[in-house]
Amino acid sequence: MSFYLEFIFTVHPRDPWTEILMAELTEVGFDSFSEEHDCLKAYIPKDSWKEERLEDLNIFSQPKVGVTYQKEIMPHINWNEEWEKNFSPILVENTVLIRAEFHTPNPELHEIVIQPKMSFGTGHHPTTYLMIQQMLDIDFRNKKILDMGCGTSILGIFAKQKGAQNLTCIDIDEWSIENSKENATRNKIIIDQLILGDAKCLGAEIYEVILANINRNILMSDFPTYNKVLQKGGLLLLSGLCFFDREDILAISKKENLRLLKETKKEEWISMLFQK
Repeated sequence: MSFYLEFIFTVHPRDPWTEILMAELTEVGFDSFSEEHDCLKAYIPKDSWKEERLEDLNIFSQPKVGVTYQKEIMPHINWNEEWEKNFSPILVENTVLIRAEFHTPNPELHEIVIQPKMSFGTGHHPTTYLMIQQMLDIDFRNKKILDMGCGTSILGIFAKQKGAQNLTCIDIDEWSIENSKENATRNKIIIDQLILGDAKCLGAEIYEVILANINRNILMSDFPTYNKVLQKGGLLLLSGLCFFDREDILAISKKENLRLLKETKKEEWISMLFQK
């Protein structure tokens, strides 16, 4: 447990921008949220907060969106206990059940057991749902997989469950690295390489499928690097994208000679599957 900062955001217009703000805040270290009728409350450990992080959020550059906030220090709170009180299982396409250890197993479904702690990626957010949904139709058997910005490693774990031969998971967050180890054990799979870092860690290794559920700015910046380490004919599956990011992603994919195979949408979020 540690001291947290509570940020109270007001967003105009509220929809769809509150959800978008929440996703962007997750990428800069916010790990807990409470959506009220007139505001969004967001929480981040006091020791890891840097004021300039907000300046990089895409939502603040949107001319038709107004965002204001105030912050204060919160007392000690056990966020994992708070999460357990509110976490419910998620069913994707009546096929994949994402649940915690304290939920009742369902042997008729494909199960992924996740304890997210401070890491992003439970299936509750539409982007994680979209990634799992698209992965249902991908053949992972005997393939080499990269889960970039892995969070809980839910995507990499699912790929391994579907027969992937080798899995590399990378994240900039130490919480995510520790949580990924625990979640791999829970699901009885092996993460072959688990790396603390970002796309700069990618070297000469080539991957047959790359999974990246991150935010638009990082995807745009790292797209050429992903392409460089993607095998010819390989797949790049992206989310963390809003509907208004679509044309920018298509433009850079065209420049990198990747072909859009499939696009899915849930609420204001999209997932895009490319082939090299």
